[in-house]
Amino acid sequence: MAWRGCVTKWAKTEFIRCQNTTSPSSRFSLYNQQKCGFRREAKRPDTKKGNVSQETNPSPPEAGTAGPPPPPRVPRPTLFKPLMFTVGFTGCSFGAAAILQYETLKSRVQTAKDEEQSEKILQGSQDMAYWHDWWNQLSAFQRQLILVMSMVDDFWSSLTEGQRTVTGIIAVNAVVLCLWRIPSMQRSMIKYFTSNPASKTRCLPMVLSSFSHYSIIHMVANMYVLWTFSSGIVSLLGKEQFLAVYLSAGVISTMISYMCKTASGRLYPSLGASGAVMAVLAAVCAKVPEAKLGIIFLPMMTFTAGNVLKALIALDAAGLLLGWRFFDHAAHLGGALFGVWYVAYGHKLIWRKREPLVKLWHDIRSPGAGGSSPGGGGSGVGGGDGGGPRPQ
Repeated sequence: MAWRGCVTKWAKTEFIRCQNTTSPSSRFSLYNQQKCGFRREAKRPDTKKGNVSQETNPSPPEAGTAGPPPPPRVPRPTLFKPLMFTVGFTGCSFGAAAILQYETLKSRVQTAKDEEQSEKILQGSQDMAYWHDWWNQLSAFQRQLILVMSMVDDFWSSLTEGQRTVTGIIAVNAVVLCLWRIPSMQRSMIKYFTSNPASKTRCLPMVLSSFSHYSIIHMVANMYVLWTFSSGIVSLLGKEQFLAVYLSAGVISTMISYMCKTASGRLYPSLGASGAVMAVLAAVCAKVPEAKLGIIFLPMMTFTAGNVLKALIALDAAGLLLGWRFFDHAAHLGGALFGVWYVAYGHKLIWRKREPLVKLWHDIRSPGAGGSSPGGGGSGVGGGDGGGPRPQ
């Protein structure tokens, strides 16, 4: 039949092909190799020692042929420019603070004179009937607007000088937090608002990262601590000196973080105002160690400021030595140590020696004027009452 002829022809062809190519034993071994291929690959280390040495030790390349390129070496970042930027920025911050204090005192004196003259002019020239008629001529919207502005002014006047000072810092941090939520700004935010010693841009982020928070919880925690200690630190140092210390602490703490990251080889970005806030907290705790501090969620528990400072420094030191990466412990520790150093020694070395700069600025602003310049002298640490805070 036709199918039997086809089968016979196919069988003869396969038999001749198998005889010409392989023997039955080789066909059997080929079958076993295909069937146990993955198993043989897994058991390859159990083969003969000679074969193992051949497989694991590749032969050197022949003469004239290039071998595989070596892995690229990551150069260790140099910190000379960030160090010089830290020194220069700190000096400029305190110099600008001294000039700002001079201008503030001069403006207060001029404002007091103007108010005294205006009171003499207006005294007896206007009566209550005039203001009553003026109020009646206003529309309902204008009256509501004036009332709202009056309430805002009363609230602003009820704040301490320290709280009014840190309000601007909190507003800047809030704006930067909103910028993180804009997708088109992500690349610029990572470049300029995160500090990383491995980045090409390292100096400017040392300042901007101190106002940068990606997490709302992180920003609220930092700003709450800053708001709590603002009254004490401003009454201790004065508004202008506090701003200089805050900005300098942010840069110095980032520089300490750069050094620790470079030494350990863990080059990762950081952000947040924790270093500057730690400097504020440490300065108040070091100046008033007997002050009582409490935890917002556990108001019944109180601690002395000195013990709180010791516990925070010990915690950050342990985190730095053990390599914890949940926080930037190097920046925390650097900010805290800078705050303690400044109230103990830095004020005498920096702020008390500002008189030549203030005198020079006074001569530039008022050529030919004699007498002492505003803000040139002053003793003690503070620009305020010097009594020290008692935060609870």
